[in-house]
Amino acid sequence: MGVNAAPAPTASARPSGPRRLVPPLAALVAVAVPAGYVAAVDPNVPGHYPTCPFLAATGWWCPGCGGLRCVHALTHGDLTGALHDNAVAVLLFAVLAVFWVRWLWAALRGAPGPRVALGTRRWVLVGLLLLVFTVVRNLPIGAGLAPELV
Repeated sequence: MGVNAAPAPTASARPSGPRRLVPPLAALVAVAVPAGYVAAVDPNVPGHYPTCPFLAATGWWCPGCGGLRCVHALTHGDLTGALHDNAVAVLLFAVLAVFWVRWLWAALRGAPGPRVALGTRRWVLVGLLLLVFTVVRNLPIGAGLAPELV
């Protein structure tokens, strides 16, 4: 006896009308609420957020260091400051925004959402990108990629 996979939903089984928009709009709210909080509570002011444990343990900026400051800068329209705080996060946010727009467009048309399948090779490339970013931002030559100490 084998396990049968559930059949793929047919066009008639997909939600219709405004209900198709619920998942992408819920995702937007799930991102907008914390981003709004970070916009209101400045991470550049000490004491509002915990210190990065990797930074505290090693003295090195991790790939995520400066991410909250980056979000704060973006929510205030400061792209240059956001890039300085965490350039990889800005790139990630741009990629996620494109995927979200594609998802919303598919929902508006009643089509299935876009599929994202990263193979092993791409995950390795992402890991290498993060490793190189981490090393470079901790070297004197990459000081412009490191957020300021608060």
